[in-house]
Amino acid sequence: MPPPDQSTAHGPCDFVLVHGAWHGGWCWRRVADLLGARGHRVFTPTLTGVGERSHLADRSIDLDTHVADIVNLLKWEGLSNVVLCGHSYGGMVISGVAEKAPPGAVGSIVYLDAFVPEDGMSLLDYTTGAGQEGGPMVQEGERTGLVSPMPAEVFAVNAADRAWVDAQCTPHPYRTLCQKVRLTGARDRIARKAYVLATGYSGLPFFSFAARVKDEPAWRYYEVDCGHDVMLDAPERLAEILQDVA
Repeated sequence: MPPPDQSTAHGPCDFVLVHGAWHGGWCWRRVADLLGARGHRVFTPTLTGVGERSHLADRSIDLDTHVADIVNLLKWEGLSNVVLCGHSYGGMVISGVAEKAPPGAVGSIVYLDAFVPEDGMSLLDYTTGAGQEGGPMVQEGERTGLVSPMPAEVFAVNAADRAWVDAQCTPHPYRTLCQKVRLTGARDRIARKAYVLATGYSGLPFFSFAARVKDEPAWRYYEVDCGHDVMLDAPERLAEILQDVA
């Protein structure tokens, strides 16, 4: 792993933190408070149809909708050179955002125990062969247009937070999981890229994504010994990593 980047010493940065499936902006509060206390601006948008925006859930919401959520945030806030971080499913979103963001908007991109999709792939393309996440998820999504949250325990969330996380999570729009992302290489052209692997969660396919990029010179690679929800299990360490990448 390269030494920490000291660019944050030159002034505050803007961070845009994108949550994963079933979550909302609420999951970033600990990290946002830590970064905010260090003088940075932090945006933690909730994607359409989940969390406090769950009243908007319907069958029409797809990956393009969630990409537009973040692209429009960048545009209307007039943001530039942001650190764009996506957790889990959020890796699908930020990959699409890299394609459509205003020029200069994204300076760093961070995949937090996240999907790093290839062109023409959907999230379900990576998970439906993994066993428990396959058939039932697809069947429910096709029937209702939504997918029910998986228990926090499955993702090895720390025991103290599991009941709270289960209460906070909401059904996730199904079409976002089966829509294939279209990529032309914009992600690869972002100068600063990083992958953060949660080694305390063994669920597929995050170890395979980490293995793909860990030895690439263009990527920084980090490991954190905690469950999948790194922002809840290890917020202090994650805040440090995000500043390193800025």
